[in-house]
Amino acid sequence: MTVYSWLVRLSSARRRCAAPRRSDRAAGRRAILAEPLKLHEFQAKQVLARAGIPIPLGRVASTAGEVDAAVRALGSGPWVVKAQVHVGGRGKAGGIKLAKTPEEAQAHAESILGMDIKGLRVEKVYVERAATIAKELYLGITLDRDRRRPVVMLSTVGGMDIEEVAVTAPDRIARGWPSPLLGLLPFEARALCFDAGVPERQRDAVGEIAQKLYRSYESTDATLLEINPLFIQEDGSVMAGDAKLDVDDNALYRQPELASWREVAPDDAMEEKAREQGFSYVHLEGDVGIIGNGAGLVMGTLDAVRNAGGRAANFLDVGGGAKEEVVRAALEIVLANPRVRSVFINIFGGITRGDEVAKGILSVLDQAKPRVPLVIRLAGTEAEAGRQLLEGAPLVSRATMDEAAAEAVRLARESRA
Repeated sequence: MTVYSWLVRLSSARRRCAAPRRSDRAAGRRAILAEPLKLHEFQAKQVLARAGIPIPLGRVASTAGEVDAAVRALGSGPWVVKAQVHVGGRGKAGGIKLAKTPEEAQAHAESILGMDIKGLRVEKVYVERAATIAKELYLGITLDRDRRRPVVMLSTVGGMDIEEVAVTAPDRIARGWPSPLLGLLPFEARALCFDAGVPERQRDAVGEIAQKLYRSYESTDATLLEINPLFIQEDGSVMAGDAKLDVDDNALYRQPELASWREVAPDDAMEEKAREQGFSYVHLEGDVGIIGNGAGLVMGTLDAVRNAGGRAANFLDVGGGAKEEVVRAALEIVLANPRVRSVFINIFGGITRGDEVAKGILSVLDQAKPRVPLVIRLAGTEAEAGRQLLEGAPLVSRATMDEAAAEAVRLARESRA
């Protein structure tokens, strides 16, 4: 390797492991709650296959008829029908079923498609030939933020309960921290296999897969890449039984193909709209809509609502210096949630001006009267000017955050009654 290529690789490694740097203000506002791009299992397995990691033959389907065609194209069974949703625990929820005949596979697809798994609706399934499983391992890579480098994890206790193993028996998971410059070296991969207790016959194969997985982790700008379970089959071969890939949201400009795989579920539409506007929005389960400026203030607002006996419907940070159009868009997004029974707008003006916030609220009120009551607390830069603009508007103003939170919770309760 030339000196130049070493310097290029070192520069790349430093960019990946240094504290996050964002060039645009929109990305900066999303820093606290930026969500990674989550890929489906069948998409993650495409990435593994390109890296030379063995995977079962499989096809994706969105109807029971497509499942029937898939199993016939895949050849002799049995087959596994798997729900494709961006959440774990599919097996325990009944979203993964074994089929011995095409008719059984079709019946399983009919029961899985449309089912709800942890709040997500199953719109497609992945059908693959079943493996002949002798043992299940776990292999995963994520970012260790304390050490500021990736950590590779390997365990001979794979499968559905790996999270429990990590809590109750952490010593059963071998860990390694490769150099970001050199990557996972062969001797490090072998050491992981020894430490985890991988059977001698499979050590070379598992070590090779670990190195390929690490290269994929780097090349895809992943925040998490795991195979759980990693099958040891009855014939001794090793194969990826499942795959999970989360990609750094701030690196998608380098991953156009993976970015094109993003799917927006109906429940995530508001989050996607907020992303396009350039501010942070996270959907929650309560009924008090929240709008604030600054992640710390918004998190404090969520606490204030809970302390008042209510539950927040969302986290929404309009960021610093929010103009009228941004506040208007934020309010429209929050009001689009049918669960919202009141909205608490909590603004402390530094860069953000209270009069600009007031103009944004008034522009929404001019178009249509909100279906739920609004509560606002303005403080800081031009707060008095903002309060004057809002005089006579159909909303409630309170001087402190706690007072406003209590009023928003009370109005939400009255709206439910």
